[in-house]
Amino acid sequence: MSAPSAAAAAGGGDDPEAASPAIGPSKPRLLRVLGPGLITGASDDDPSGIATYGQAGAQFGYGLCWTMLYTLPLMAAVQMVSARIGRTTGQGIAGVLRAHYPNGLLQGVVVLLLAANVLNLGADLGAMADALNLLLPGPRWLYVALFAGTCAFLQLALQYTRYVAVLKWLTLSLFAYLGVVILARVSWLDLGLAIALPRVDLGEGLTTLVALFGTTISPYLFFWQAAEEAEDLRAYPRRRDLLRAPEQGGSALRRIEIDTVVGMTFSNLVALAIMVTTAAVLHANGVTDIQTSAQAAEALRPLAGPFSATVFALGIIGTGLLAVPVLAGSAAYAVGEARRWPVGFGRRLLEARAFYGTVALATLVGMAVSLGAVDPIRALYWSAVVNGVIAVPVMALMMLAAARADIMGAFAIRGWLRALGWLATACMSLAVLGMLATALFPSIARVP
Repeated sequence: MSAPSAAAAAGGGDDPEAASPAIGPSKPRLLRVLGPGLITGASDDDPSGIATYGQAGAQFGYGLCWTMLYTLPLMAAVQMVSARIGRTTGQGIAGVLRAHYPNGLLQGVVVLLLAANVLNLGADLGAMADALNLLLPGPRWLYVALFAGTCAFLQLALQYTRYVAVLKWLTLSLFAYLGVVILARVSWLDLGLAIALPRVDLGEGLTTLVALFGTTISPYLFFWQAAEEAEDLRAYPRRRDLLRAPEQGGSALRRIEIDTVVGMTFSNLVALAIMVTTAAVLHANGVTDIQTSAQAAEALRPLAGPFSATVFALGIIGTGLLAVPVLAGSAAYAVGEARRWPVGFGRRLLEARAFYGTVALATLVGMAVSLGAVDPIRALYWSAVVNGVIAVPVMALMMLAAARADIMGAFAIRGWLRALGWLATACMSLAVLGMLATALFPSIARVP
């Protein structure tokens, strides 16, 4: 144990990571620890992600289920790196890039992130409206506006600690998918073989792989978790950034590890449950093209019963209410830090007008995308592919920054965390290059 770790361990009751104003010190230790990592992991299973996982299961059966287990350590490592950047420097990723990298590079990253987030946000709002329409038929535009307004209200009107508590409760909606898989007739032998012997087909299979990587390891998740760690420094009075308070390092890094591993494990298990359910119910019955999360819920009705379809649809709405604020918030954090605005949901509305304005604007533009000429079916799928492509340069920059002692001090990443982070970056890069190669040279996909 390092000196900071020993000091933090000896601190015991003075542990700055131990108490949460949103939950309270009387709750079990694990509930006090879970925060940005849990919310980040749960928001990863947004309606866009559900559509991608559902399409992968319906089209390829159990063939791509291995991705959810094999990507778990890579996803956890990347999110751990982003959390450490926020907790160590007291800034989000955009703030760190602004201080240490060329402005043109920063602006390019922010523009790409903003575009991907708005597309994703619009696709999610449309999917939530379609899911509600399955349960309560009504005008789609009204449902899109209702969900956009609800998500904006959560961010603009609630006190930060109450807002975090609401997001934590919304993570419970993901248990719907763990329940639905129990009702599916899963071929456990076929699933086990698919996981033990991973393979991917060229062409459509490779594009789907990039989409799975893009919705599992998404840039907005990096920016969100780093920003929330920085935000928590204002919400928790005893916490200070580790550059100024290295003695807090031991307890802070332990909390980040637990929070992130639990959040990412929960996220990937839910994604695996969705893929297994659609593989066992839809693919096995010849339904191979569902393209939206609402279509997946509707397709389950005649094959797995109305209860499964209802639970699936309710899960879409719950995860959307969690993911849309995260998408708008991560965009606002990135834009605000790049522009040197006061940022954070812990600030008063008038104090951070531009930040909150960006949240509202991103939500409104996302609503316009959902109601406009953009095909919501393809937007869901391609938002995941776009995220996968954008993730590569963002991950590379993040890994370079996190390893620099002039940025991270004694908490610069090294060892297994650094190796896993770069392995995740390399895997994402290879998947994207493979997808582009098969798109440019279709003959490659026909090679036996």
